[in-house]
Amino acid sequence: MDNRILKKVEYTRVNGGCTASSERIVRETALSINIDGEHFATAMLMATLEKEFVIGHLYAQGIITGAGDIASITVENNVAEVTLSGKRRQQSLPSVQSGLKVRKEDVFDCVRAILRSEVFAETEAVHSAGLFLNGKEPVCIAEDLGRHHALDKVIGYGLLHNIDFSKTLAASTGRQPSEMILKCRNAGIPIIATKGVPTALAVEMAGEAGITIAGLVRGDTMIIYSHPERIE
Repeated sequence: MDNRILKKVEYTRVNGGCTASSERIVRETALSINIDGEHFATAMLMATLEKEFVIGHLYAQGIITGAGDIASITVENNVAEVTLSGKRRQQSLPSVQSGLKVRKEDVFDCVRAILRSEVFAETEAVHSAGLFLNGKEPVCIAEDLGRHHALDKVIGYGLLHNIDFSKTLAASTGRQPSEMILKCRNAGIPIIATKGVPTALAVEMAGEAGITIAGLVRGDTMIIYSHPERIE
């Protein structure tokens, strides 16, 4: 596994006695994002899919309306340099329009797919997100230190590969706060499924935005918090 992702550390295990040992843990990397020569943000993330993260993050935040708004992007030495093709813009927030319907079995399969993480199995220190076309075909599965960044990565991958977000399901690990729903709303993703739970504000926003939230997706059970008509 890439040494940019994991680092071996020495430690003392306390379990009745003290034992010296070592293991690999996740590295945390600071990525500085500059837009048109000006510093925009610094993100702490796992050093994978950095370009996808930047594009997805700018899109989910409403800074760009698509990959075509970016004239150039380079990522080098933990600095992302982005040049926009026009002025920065803030997207409007329309309701998600989609005729996508998925089977409940597909929802379970999508969540299971993002839980098969080698990094998590070794470190138990990352979140995963996945984007699935028609609720079953994997487009991208990504990991990061936070669930927000993992979702940005798969959204950015989708933008770079001209994926129709209205035909996708996003799967995520952990709690789903309102910011996760806002990212899906900006992208036009109609369904988000998670093994965790949403916040009350997230459920309210999803209801207004036309987004289906399936939470506590574990084993063969789930709770559908909003727009259940999309899950058959």
